[in-house]
Amino acid sequence: MQPKDADGPDPVDFAIGARMRARRRQLNLSQTELADALGVSFQQVQKYERGVNRVSGSTLVAAAAALDSSVGWLVGEEGDSAQSDDVFRALATPGALELLHAFGRISAPRTRAALLALAEQLAAGADADESVRARRSEDEVERV
Repeated sequence: MQPKDADGPDPVDFAIGARMRARRRQLNLSQTELADALGVSFQQVQKYERGVNRVSGSTLVAAAAALDSSVGWLVGEEGDSAQSDDVFRALATPGALELLHAFGRISAPRTRAALLALAEQLAAGADADESVRARRSEDEVERV
């Protein structure tokens, strides 16, 4: 079992929550509708989906039923777990699923390629900006 990262949710809890969110969105269920099926508040569903709160065994079984999936799928035991964890982690990013759906509706291959190139450039710029911020923080610490 992996140790919990002190800076965020446990990776397993996060992966389960990401799968719950992706499946809920695929079924066009609101957080409130899923919460009603689970007998919890929609805020609790939000915490499950972000991996902040762990899903109990009985709630996991209820979630699998409500989401028309299996417990094994929700916990990542069906298929290539490491690869699917990466996919679900990416899809858990706000706006990622909407972007994917919009991308799928673009019929022109050149337009899809241009959008992909733009996204990769923006991501590279964001990575560079983060790297600069990290170096500045390190420099500030060294000065102290």
